[in-house]
Formats: sequence, structure tokens, C-alpha cells
Amino acid sequence: MNASNINAVFYADTYHPIQAGSIDGTDTLPHDRAIYRALLCSNAGLYDPFGDPKVIGDPYCTVFVGRLSRQTDEEILRKVMSKYGRVKNLRLVRDIVAVTGASRGYAFVEYETEREMRRAYEDAHHSIINDSEVIVDYYRQQLMPGWIPRRLGGGLGGRKESGQLRFGGRERPFRAPLRPIPYDDLKRLGIPPPPEGRYMSRFEVPSPPRRRSSHGDKEDSPYVKRRSKDGEEPSHKRQRSPADRDDSSHKHRRFYREHSYDKDDSSHRHHRHHSEHSYQHKKRSASRDYGS
Repeated sequence: MNASNINAVFYADTYHPIQAGSIDGTDTLPHDRAIYRALLCSNAGLYDPFGDPKVIGDPYCTVFVGRLSRQTDEEILRKVMSKYGRVKNLRLVRDIVAVTGASRGYAFVEYETEREMRRAYEDAHHSIINDSEVIVDYYRQQLMPGWIPRRLGGGLGGRKESGQLRFGGRERPFRAPLRPIPYDDLKRLGIPPPPEGRYMSRFEVPSPPRRRSSHGDKEDSPYVKRRSKDGEEPSHKRQRSPADRDDSSHKHRRFYREHSYDKDDSSHRHHRHHSEHSYQHKKRSASRDYGS
């Protein structure tokens, strides 16, 4: 390992429970019971990231806000998060068991556009709300393949005192490995290996996933093709049918014939005019010769 890579890090694009429990992303065995539980859920397909009926909205426009103070309610959170864009929907997760419905310390905030979401993702991270330093991340539940939540032994981040740290996320990225990488074992387990030669600095902000069908923000380049008022595509983008092509070819041939006729007639008139002009010129010359 190069000495310059000691402070280098990398981030997970997909979630694997064993890798998430490894500080450098190269472990091949789970090191705590929670990881075993997450691995079981992952292998058996026991977790459905789209099965929560409370989850609504566009995941590409949604951020996760964690480590909230228990005193932070919906009104306070909306006011703070509105600094970064227009809040379309906000869901503060509360304890459904307790009678009081106390906050569980995290929320999901949906913005009107991806641009506003990214602004909150970059600027709201580690901001202070009600004397609590919050973390902001993209909506991994639906955008990160293989995701397993913390309640099932997965998740990312965590506190040291919990003894269940999870790496690869924005708060705790993987460190560049200082030992040989076991490529064969990682491949056998389906764990992506560290991206040697493409590590990042801890001071770089990892980019959240982008919508595949969009080239930018929704308000700038819609991912749905624009249609004309009658519901059809513009004529210059519509595919012509065989009948349209035959009719177009017929019109082209007719235009060519008419154009050719006009051209021949014009040539004939020009030739006749030239002959008459030559005749008049010869007649005047003969008259002058006769007069002389």
C-alpha cells in the first residue's frame, strides 16, 4: 500500500452486510450477531425496500435526516430544511408503540426537484438543529441495491459505544486497505473489491445516485418526452409510416417532372427569342448594305 493512500477512502455503491461491517471493505466473515442477522435477511430476501406503505414521493428528491433531537418536531424541521429548497413532503418517524408518539430521531424530507435535494444533501450535513448535529444522506432504502436497515442488523454509521459500526457510507467511509485484498474470496461472496487507484479524500463529498432517464434536474430536462397539445409527438420526431413515405416519393417525382417541363419550356422560349433577335439583326444589316 502506498503511503499516500493512508488517508484515502472509498464509498459503497451497493450494500453487502459483511462488507458494511469491515473498516476497509475486505472482510469475508461477519464479526457480530447483527451482521449475521442482516446477512440472513439479505440471502433470504426477507426485506422489501418498497414494502412500506408510508413511503411516498420521489426517492431521487428525498434526503434522510438523522440524529435529530427528540425536541425537534415537523414544524421546526420544515422551517430549517426549507432553507435549501421547496419542501414537498416531510415525514418525521415516530414511535408507534409509545402512547406519546415520541420522535425516533430521524426523518425523510422530499423536495420539489433533484437540484434542491442535492443542495440540502451537500449543505445541511452536520448542521445544528435544536443543539443537535444532524447527518444528511440520500434515500438509500430505495436507491442503494441490497440495502438492509439498522433494525435488521444492517444500516450505516453508528456510534462507537454501540459496538456495531457500519462502514461504506457518508459518515464512516471505508479506509483504503493496508493489507492484501482477497479478490477471490470477495468475488465468491459477491462483494465488490476496493477501487484501487480510484480512492477519494475524506474531504470530498460523494455524489448521490442520479436518475438514469434524466440528464440533469427535472425542471431543466424532463424525463418524460414532451408531447404536442393533441397528445402526439412533434411532426419532425414522428416516425413516418410506409404510406407517408410512398406519398412523399410520389410528390417528389411529380415535382421533378413539372420542374423539368418548366425548364424545357423556358429553354425553348429562350431559343426562339434568340432566333428572332438574330433574324432582326440580319435584316437591319441587309438594309444598311442596300442603302449604301
